[in-house]
Amino acid sequence: MSAGRGADRSGAGAGAGAGEGNGATAADAGATADGRGADVDGGAGQVAGEAASQHAGGGTQSDKVAWSELLPHAFKARLAERPLVYLPLGLCEPHGQISAFGLDTRKAEHLCYTVARSHGGIVAPTHEYHIHENGPSAGFLEANIGETNPHFTGVPSFIFFHFLLYQLRAFHNAGFAGAIVLSGHGGAHIGDLKRVTAAFAETFDFPVWYGTDFELAGDAYPGDHAGKYEISVMMHLHPEGIDWDRAALEAQPGSGGRFALGPDAGEASAAHGARIVEACAAALGELSDKMAAGYGGAAALEEAERRALIGYDEIEVLWRRLSSQDDWASIRPREGQQPVAEQSRWKPYEYARMR
Repeated sequence: MSAGRGADRSGAGAGAGAGEGNGATAADAGATADGRGADVDGGAGQVAGEAASQHAGGGTQSDKVAWSELLPHAFKARLAERPLVYLPLGLCEPHGQISAFGLDTRKAEHLCYTVARSHGGIVAPTHEYHIHENGPSAGFLEANIGETNPHFTGVPSFIFFHFLLYQLRAFHNAGFAGAIVLSGHGGAHIGDLKRVTAAFAETFDFPVWYGTDFELAGDAYPGDHAGKYEISVMMHLHPEGIDWDRAALEAQPGSGGRFALGPDAGEASAAHGARIVEACAAALGELSDKMAAGYGGAAALEEAERRALIGYDEIEVLWRRLSSQDDWASIRPREGQQPVAEQSRWKPYEYARMR
């Protein structure tokens, strides 16, 4: 793809969004997790700690794909081979009493690091704050968490969107020719984020693909929130992040009950998670190849160096245009969604606004 403005924006803003938890409903929180199928495949431990492994020491610069770990000469070498950056998006949020908070992050990180190693490119620092409080999320939280503290890393839509524009600016100005923004967290904001990334791509002729692992997995593996899909993936990638014995905490007062655990979580297995991860990695690899087709080498780097940098003012102009729009799915309840109770801690966030 072209390094300059006017590039083919392959995949920019492509794909369809999904509901909160990608299909999970408020009623889902009431189901049990019996028959949990907790087999752990032998390869699970080998894929644990994707981001942490980059900082563990050892290896050579040619082995590294994390932006933060690369020396300047190694960064330039990888940039010349494939000037594509991967941004993993995640969130710390409840996935039941039995799962670690960072499930969403671990999914996105693993896929980005896996494909960067096998196909090329550089992985940007993970962004582990996300939208999960305002709009439809308020009702989801009331139904699935209640008044319990969810201990999550949620931020408002307008903060997330605005900052993402500056992250994309950083990628453009650093010399990349395109970006893959992969989120492990789904919800009503998916369509909003596709709009934001597509607007950046169109304005600055910089190809951006934004999507979720659920989108990569396709119809063969329906996404969910803390159900068979997500718990299986966590069992495969990070078995130490799942402790089925902690399900007993659901009965303790003030614990949050099932704490947003999906109704079919008991059907999860590491083997099923491995199949999902394999399908997602294959799809992400194909996307990487498509976006990087025909681009690379010293000439491309020289072109990128001559490319006009994006300034703060240009981002602010784009943000003012976007924030003036009012049809954002993530700042109001879905049509027909049950109103949040007046006394609920989530009521103030049911309706939000762009700023």
